Amino acid sequence: MDPDCSTDYLRVEEAIAYLRRHQAQQPDLAALAAHLELSEFHVQKLFSRWAGISPKRFLQFLTVEYAKRRMAETGDLLTLSHAAGLSGPGRLHDLFVTMEAMSPGEFKQAAAGMTIRYGVHETPFGPALIASTRRGICHLSFLNPQRPLDQEPRELQILWPSAHLEHSPMESAALLDRIFHSEEAGGERPLSLWVSGSNFQIQVWRALLQIPFATLLNYQQLASYLGQPRAARAVGNAIAHNPVAYLIPCHRVLRGSGEFGKYHWGEERKAALVAWEAASDVKTVC
Repeated sequence: MDPDCSTDYLRVEEAIAYLRRHQAQQPDLAALAAHLELSEFHVQKLFSRWAGISPKRFLQFLTVEYAKRRMAETGDLLTLSHAAGLSGPGRLHDLFVTMEAMSPGEFKQAAAGMTIRYGVHETPFGPALIASTRRGICHLSFLNPQRPLDQEPRELQILWPSAHLEHSPMESAALLDRIFHSEEAGGERPLSLWVSGSNFQIQVWRALLQIPFATLLNYQQLASYLGQPRAARAVGNAIAHNPVAYLIPCHRVLRGSGEFGKYHWGEERKAALVAWEAASDVKTVC
């Protein structure tokens, strides 16, 4: 993992926070550069290195107008999928993630005495903790820099009190490298997830796996896709309990207004994820 990537992300996150606070004034590149205490040239270089596109293009992906347009396109994709008899939009794209899910009781029994290997590493979105078992990845979270690093393993132990935690930095680093270098993952076997939740939570998480890369939809669209159009609030609650960040892509679900909304790992990080995927998708098309 490129160590500069995480440093770049911290500056990009601050840039996103600044732009969100001052969106009514629509600050230009000069104002953004002044806030970051960098020259306009260095801000251009920062975004080009982190996102692969110019700051101006990147910022377009943070607007409500962009989000609304993408959500409208998703609605068309969902309609097309159902008309073709497919299970969801993910069938129109290559997936590389599979998920095994079970009830909390089954999960607790299965995890008894099992070894959970974990590690903390830098990613394009700051440090993250990933944990896995022989049955698959069971946890992935982006870390709050204000919290002590040793607090995360303690929380893992609370989640799986009967499991044995083992710090395994080589294995965890390889997993995160594969996750955030998707162009290298296409020809490999799928990444496996092993999670626990209520029947409805699992239903929502499986639906999230069907959302293609760089696609956006809102809570109501996801509820309707599940055949429960009045369950938007329950969908939001299930999303809030997602145990595997990024791979179960709850960051792709926004408010109907086009606002990014809350995110367990920070609203600026959610905006960064959405814009970074959009930028990556543009580069792929180009």
